[in-house]
Amino acid sequence: MRTAGTIALRELAGYFRQPAGWIIIALYLLLCGVVFITSVLVPGRAASLRDFFALSGWLLLPVVPAISMRLIADELRSGTIEQLLTSPVSSLSLVVGKYLGGLGFIGAMLIPTIIYPALLFAYSSPSPSVGPMLTGYLCLLLLGSVYLALGLLVSCLTSNATLAFMVTLFAMLGVLFLPMAAEVAPPRLASVLAGFSIGPRVVDFSRGALDTAHLLFFILVSSWLILACAAVMEVRRWR
Repeated sequence: MRTAGTIALRELAGYFRQPAGWIIIALYLLLCGVVFITSVLVPGRAASLRDFFALSGWLLLPVVPAISMRLIADELRSGTIEQLLTSPVSSLSLVVGKYLGGLGFIGAMLIPTIIYPALLFAYSSPSPSVGPMLTGYLCLLLLGSVYLALGLLVSCLTSNATLAFMVTLFAMLGVLFLPMAAEVAPPRLASVLAGFSIGPRVVDFSRGALDTAHLLFFILVSSWLILACAAVMEVRRWR
């Protein structure tokens, strides 16, 4: 896994060496600021970031595809993937390294938002509860990990970064609309769709509920998608 760590650090540094990385951070912080001002800083409302975290799935919608689209697609387009696939690096190490680099960037992107709970603690009375904030940030990381794994899989399948962005964007939209689809689907299909719905899990986290079933869901889905990415890269290696 040392190789995966080296790849992750290279990918993480690459985001900050390019203007695109800073633009992604600026876009995300702009969206967060709008939600914070319109949904959290409401006179007479209890100090809470519940609405901010409940909308986290939508806030990540335009930025995660921009993070994931270049992870493998750029390597395929430039031809550098051949060097990686013919090197001693295993497909799993390559995929995990790329994934951790993107996940590290998502974590760095969330750091400036700590100013929001700091403002609430400084100026609100009574002070907000710490528990829902901690679970809310955990939810942001878990949700970002699933979206990133989905985007990484799409990036493994195409050398066109723009196409990877669009497919990932629409796939994320499909995930977000699963609860609505479950409401109109036949009963058996509705139960399956509800089981894979992310929205209710995000709401539970935003309320401060730390459910191990939700944790396992995010971890397992991310792991399955990463293994699928590794399988795709292994096929490319043998081709």
